[in-house]
Amino acid sequence: MIVQFHDAVGPPTYPPLRGRAGGVFAQLTRFTLVGTSSNVLYALAFFTLDMYGSFVANLVGVVTSSMLANELHRRLTFRAVDRVRWFVAQWEGGTLALIGLAVSSLALALLHMLFPGADGPAQVALVIAVSAVVGGLRFLALRGWVYASGP
Repeated sequence: MIVQFHDAVGPPTYPPLRGRAGGVFAQLTRFTLVGTSSNVLYALAFFTLDMYGSFVANLVGVVTSSMLANELHRRLTFRAVDRVRWFVAQWEGGTLALIGLAVSSLALALLHMLFPGADGPAQVALVIAVSAVVGGLRFLALRGWVYASGP
């Protein structure tokens, strides 16, 4: 059921998430939900592959979760299926993910250097914290560059 709010002067308006599905707040909300689900995939991949080393686990986790996130952002977050082809979304979104991979790999290297006994949960927590910061910057880049609605 859609609730409508009526102005005395203009046409009916809707709650922000329904009427302005492309607005910044709605996009940021969907971006956060997609990021959370892709972080769950990342953590599963990391814990599954940690026996091969944290750098391999990080690489596979970042690649798989980024591919999922790029497609969900194309379809859901920015609703750009009609504007951005799959390969373009993967290529450009993947480039941004590679920057995130470099930053998270550097953070892992520092963690190993400063705290050699750090376990899997500490490593995942660090990478997710770094990803949250990088994610904010990624949102701005995706919104303004990859999935921009203008020409």
